[in-house]
Amino acid sequence: MADRKKGGFTSVIETKLMPVAVKLSQFKPLIAIRDGIAAAMPLIIIGSLFMIISSFPITAWTNWIASVQFQGVSLQAIFGKISNGSFGLLGLIGCFGIASSYAEQHETDGKSAGIIAIASYFVVTPYLMSGDKVPAAGMPYDFLGSKGLFVGIIIGLVTGGLFQWFINHDVQIHMPDTVPPAIAKSFSALIPGAVIISLFGLVYLIVTWAGWGNIHLLLLNILSGPLGLLGDTLGGTLVAVFLNSAFWFVGIHGANTVNNVIQPIWLMNTGANHTLFEAGKLDLAHGGHIIAQPFIDNFVFMGGGGATLGLVIGVAILVFMKKSSKQLEILAPLTLTPGIFNINEPTMFGMPIVLNTTLVIPFVLAPMVNVLTTYLAMKSGIVGLCTGVVVPWTMPPILSGFLATNTWQASVLQAINIVLDVLVYFPFLLTQNKQQKLEESGKLDAE
Repeated sequence: MADRKKGGFTSVIETKLMPVAVKLSQFKPLIAIRDGIAAAMPLIIIGSLFMIISSFPITAWTNWIASVQFQGVSLQAIFGKISNGSFGLLGLIGCFGIASSYAEQHETDGKSAGIIAIASYFVVTPYLMSGDKVPAAGMPYDFLGSKGLFVGIIIGLVTGGLFQWFINHDVQIHMPDTVPPAIAKSFSALIPGAVIISLFGLVYLIVTWAGWGNIHLLLLNILSGPLGLLGDTLGGTLVAVFLNSAFWFVGIHGANTVNNVIQPIWLMNTGANHTLFEAGKLDLAHGGHIIAQPFIDNFVFMGGGGATLGLVIGVAILVFMKKSSKQLEILAPLTLTPGIFNINEPTMFGMPIVLNTTLVIPFVLAPMVNVLTTYLAMKSGIVGLCTGVVVPWTMPPILSGFLATNTWQASVLQAINIVLDVLVYFPFLLTQNKQQKLEESGKLDAE
């Protein structure tokens, strides 16, 4: 029945958007960016965990960890050190991962490319400056973390690309076969490494000579404006969420296609909120961001792409009322439990949602509704901004909202969003349920 209803929307997606999505999903730089950020994700989550512990909203707890001292250093400060030493290395680790992935996609040594990328990253990153503007022995966490992600992406891609070009064009030092492979690879990396590191040394020289400050701030000023229109505004976020659902509808992983482009902005906003929260200044007046990674993961895509938690709860309601088709009765336990943990592949391909025109409208609309309600709630101050904690995407709603914002109001907002999603999906689910019942009774053709 769904096939009979295939119309203009599906045709537009398949003929216009799908070829673009396929090309994007195979575009090696985007794959490298995705892999690089994924490499840093364990550190982001670990840092976020310690941030939650150090700022848990119980006054007695925060007072206690601030009072516990080890040689004049509080337990709270130690937790902060752990957070900065993990979450605060996003740009640096992402740079390594991006260069490594890009080199490996061209069948060259990713580890060597990643090491060269880190060296280049340190070359262009300014030193800490003392009060009399004398370089100190250290570098600011700001530029090693989310604030340095733009530079990390560019250095990673340039390093990976140049490294593989040198190796694949055999511009390298060859060692005898008797030399251990690890040593041979290190010598192979000498020529491309010297050229790449020298290149970024030249970049540092030019930026310093021109009086542009440093490469991190320069790129932030140039790129944050245009990219922010898509990743840091209500309109741009709605477009991104729409495209995510549209690609999923035709069977293409929407997050891998769309989110990879915008995720650096969301992560940078997350890092900026983290810094403001630690300083006690997390609000819009001090430059806090509404749109951040936890905003997307924990308030918009509840249940996964398309905010399908509302759909699977609707299915469970039909089963409980004993009004469901046999197909939905079987699917209910298979989709509800994963859906609570934001895993929706059983729903996407078991319901199915992919190429199912009966459900396409709520699949596109539900997450956009979540964007609007969450944005307005945070804009108005009813719900606090995301604190910079990156909650694992598998964390169930209600709990994830509290952890992401440090406020109970966010959990209430998630519950409201889930109810709205159920209401959006339910009329269309009733139509699908009716179709399935007719199929099971053999009356569909007669209808």
